Amino acid sequence: MIARIVAGAVAAVALVAGCSTEPRPEPAPAQSVLDAVLANGEVKVCSTGDYRPFTHLDEATGQWTGIDVDMAGDLAANLGVRLTLVKTTWGTLVDDLGRTCDIAMGGISVTTDRAKRAFYSDPYLVDGKTPITRCENVARFQTLEQINQPGVRAVVNPGGTNEKFADANLTRATIVRHPDNNTIFEEILAGRADLMITDATETRWQQQQHPELCAVHPEAPFTFSEKAYLLPRGDVVLKEWVDGWLRIAQNDGTYARFAQPHLG
Repeated sequence: MIARIVAGAVAAVALVAGCSTEPRPEPAPAQSVLDAVLANGEVKVCSTGDYRPFTHLDEATGQWTGIDVDMAGDLAANLGVRLTLVKTTWGTLVDDLGRTCDIAMGGISVTTDRAKRAFYSDPYLVDGKTPITRCENVARFQTLEQINQPGVRAVVNPGGTNEKFADANLTRATIVRHPDNNTIFEEILAGRADLMITDATETRWQQQQHPELCAVHPEAPFTFSEKAYLLPRGDVVLKEWVDGWLRIAQNDGTYARFAQPHLG
């Protein structure tokens, strides 16, 4: 009788404490974006459309071009789904990921700030910040000390790593913020700015388009950075698939084939 009372008391205590002798079921794993993309038959890729040679959107025709636009098409083909490109901005890039798109592509620099909120794929390109200016001014703007002087006008596009670099390093020069990255180099050509500091890859491409402009030591930029694709934070399944696809593309000639028309 006493044993039954004690057993009942123990069971009651366990019930009150929320304990149970029954094994608890394992929580169902969160669905990967990869599964959703395959189920929907569509992958949505965010891109700014204003950063050649990686991504460019012709607003008049709606046509997208660029190395990472071609890579997005190859990614979709390997998934066996249709590609939808979604216009974003540098300021809203991370916010739009997971809200309006599944992946972000288009010359995106790896930064520790973005890595707090998102995953990156393996990097596919090493880059860094370097100046571009009119060719007759190359000798004037070799160093940050030469650039960071009163009277020097450095044009910059808001919302990305170029603006952060300029704000951190050009404390005495005049920073000219130009909202349209597609027309920003025309500010230098027109004499409304003296130079821009941007990624070396972009300076190489722009000097091909504008013979009056020269990249300043793009082989030895001021900084080290890498380009990668931006993925939803915590989605290991998607990251492993993208990394595998990217590794193949870099080694079977796919990436080189897309890059060659833009970079030579």
